[in-house]
Amino acid sequence: MANVIKLRKGLDINLKGKAAEEKANVKATGLYGLVPDDFVGVKPKVVVKEGDCVKAGDALFVDKKHPEVKFVSPVAGTVSAVERGERRKVLSVQVTAGGQQEYVDFGKKNVAAMKGGEVLTALLEGGLFAFFRQRPYDVTPAPEVAPKSIFVSAFSSMPLAQNFEFALKGNEADFQTGLDALAKIAPTFLGVSAKQTAPALTGAKNVTVTVFDGPNPAGNVGVQINHVAPVNKGEVVWTVNPEVVIFIGRLFNTGKVDLTRTVAFAGSEVNAPKYVNMLVGQQLTTLVEGNVSTDKHIRIINGNPLTGTKTCKDGFLAAQATEVTVIPEGDETHELFGWIAPRLNQFSASRSYFSWLMPKKEGYVLDARVKGGHRHMIFSGEYDSVFPMDIYPEQLLKAIITGNIDSMEALGVYEVAPEDFAVAEFVDSSKVELQRIVREGLNMLRKENE
Repeated sequence: MANVIKLRKGLDINLKGKAAEEKANVKATGLYGLVPDDFVGVKPKVVVKEGDCVKAGDALFVDKKHPEVKFVSPVAGTVSAVERGERRKVLSVQVTAGGQQEYVDFGKKNVAAMKGGEVLTALLEGGLFAFFRQRPYDVTPAPEVAPKSIFVSAFSSMPLAQNFEFALKGNEADFQTGLDALAKIAPTFLGVSAKQTAPALTGAKNVTVTVFDGPNPAGNVGVQINHVAPVNKGEVVWTVNPEVVIFIGRLFNTGKVDLTRTVAFAGSEVNAPKYVNMLVGQQLTTLVEGNVSTDKHIRIINGNPLTGTKTCKDGFLAAQATEVTVIPEGDETHELFGWIAPRLNQFSASRSYFSWLMPKKEGYVLDARVKGGHRHMIFSGEYDSVFPMDIYPEQLLKAIITGNIDSMEALGVYEVAPEDFAVAEFVDSSKVELQRIVREGLNMLRKENE
């Protein structure tokens, strides 16, 4: 029987526009783009030129420090652009899909007969290792550093998040194969929600299943690591998105790299929120056009509203995104005495609005406004009330801001990622960009320790 961990700290945010559990078809534009910024900590070296023909699974760029870590094309076609920004920074490598899809044949493999090193080599050759992340630093890991464990969170508790149980239907065999492969590399832990009942999750083999029951951010893999096997200085833990586990299973079962994932197209400004099948890097144009409200200024987000990144309709599905969210921008809204109105229809984490009397109400419409100015951070326990990790968040943030590395290490910086502070950032009355601060702190610490 799986161990159950009950979490009490956190905050569920019920937003309007949750995706209905049915799938819609989206016609692809034919243009795909792989964005190096989606892979944190990577310095890309482009290995193709404009006009080159590639197959699905061919490398588009590699990591300069670790050339064996490849980032592969999701489709077969022609390299149409290598987009660069200031100082020749690679912004994206774009491929125009051809009519006939061809795949690099990596060969079917029997995971049960393989050793950990062989599994790792296959993942590097197929370009799937690029989707791994590591703690500390929350970056793409170095393949030569063996992890003490691997963690997979099979659910997200963020607002408007994808329901992985729905995405898992029809992919159960590939998911188990992916878990078998991970277990060959290091002891693997699978975190599931108390609400999930799929046998492929609750009865997963060759992994340690832990049930988490509690509010957001219970689905964060960092929260799960903190409660199951905390990361100490000098230790490395790898984390993998559950959709990537399916990619891994497909690679071993078919010998091909298939980066098709089930994406929740959600948000209050989506006309009919549903699920769609999309390839990593697929352009969002045909998904957005004709399917969102046109009477107001909108924000398109690659991911969920709390941790996703702002994009546009011509952007590409991010490497780790399992949601595309559309919410109002809010810059057209003008309220007279809005701050003092009783407000029954707007969400508040405090008791500022009367909406706190209806904690179970669903359908709140939130826009992208900050609703306040930047102020000094104060020790009020505001972050701690929604931070279910055995860490002092306010003290850690102040240590990062002041660059006190010793204090950062003592306060648990090796365990955290920016997403772990997303809910704290949402409730922060000082309007401080906590996720940005944490990312800068992790980058600074990584540079210091290299």
